[in-house]
Amino acid sequence: MQVLLANEYGFCFGVERAVEMVEEAINDGDTVRSLGPLIHNEQEMQRLGTYGVTTINEPVQIKRGETAVIRAHGVTPQVQKELEENASKVVDATCPFVTRVQRLASRAAAEDRDVIVVGNPDHPEMIGVKGYAPDHAYIVRDETELAALPRLKNPLVVSQTTIKLKNFFDTAEAVKAKTDDEVQIVNTICSATKDRQEAARALAGMVDAFYIIGGRHSSNSVKLLGVCKEQCEKSFLIETEGEIDPHDLDGVERVGVTAGASTPEWLIQKVVKHLESL
Repeated sequence: MQVLLANEYGFCFGVERAVEMVEEAINDGDTVRSLGPLIHNEQEMQRLGTYGVTTINEPVQIKRGETAVIRAHGVTPQVQKELEENASKVVDATCPFVTRVQRLASRAAAEDRDVIVVGNPDHPEMIGVKGYAPDHAYIVRDETELAALPRLKNPLVVSQTTIKLKNFFDTAEAVKAKTDDEVQIVNTICSATKDRQEAARALAGMVDAFYIIGGRHSSNSVKLLGVCKEQCEKSFLIETEGEIDPHDLDGVERVGVTAGASTPEWLIQKVVKHLESL
C-alpha cells in the first residue's frame, strides 16, 4: 500500500509560533499557564505538560509569579487586561492573521460601521473578535443567518481564519442585499487554511482512502475532513495511529494523509509509519 502525504499539512505559522513562544518561556524558567488549551491537539498539550505547562479557564486563576499565555485564537481586550493585571508576565501568542481580523473589526466599529464576521460564534477566535466590536459585530455561520439581521450600515465583511473560502464569498455576496451602502469585503481566511484544503482536495482525488490527523475540536481539521470527503468517501478524521481500523483499508492501494494546523510533525510521522507497516 502506497502512503502519500499532501503537499501542505500540519502546523501553520500561527500555531508553530505559539508553541515556540511557550517553549521560550519554559526555557526562561517561567511557570507557564495557558488560557484555554494552547492548541487543539491533546497529544501536543500532553507533551508540553511534561514541561510544566498547565491550562486555566479564567483569568482569575492566574497568579503573580506566573506567566499567562494567550493562545493563537486570541482573546477579548477585557480578558487581556485581566491577565495583565493578575500575571507577572503575559505572552501574547495570538496568530498575526487573527490580530488582523481584530484590528479590522475595531477600526470599523470606531467608524460606526457594522461588521459581519463569517464564522462559528462559539469558536474562541470569534469570541475574541467580537470583543473588539461588541456593539457592531454580527457573527454568522453562513448566508442563511443573514435574514435575522437588521439593515446594515456601511458593512465590513471579514471571516474566521479557518472557514471554507466558498462559504465566505457566498455570504459576503449575500450581505449586499442587507444594506443600501457600499459593502467592504476583506478576505481574512488564513492562506495556510486555503493551501491545506487545496492540497488535500487535489490528493483526495488520487487515493482510495484518506486520513486527516487532527483534534475533533479543531475547526480546520473538521473542514479538511469535509473537503476530502468531496473527493474520497473513505476519509477519516483521527487523532492518533491507534484509531486506524485495518479493515477500512481492505483493497486500498493508495492512501492519502494530511493534518490539521494544530497537529505536530512528530505525530504525523507516527501515523505515516503505522500505515506503511500495515
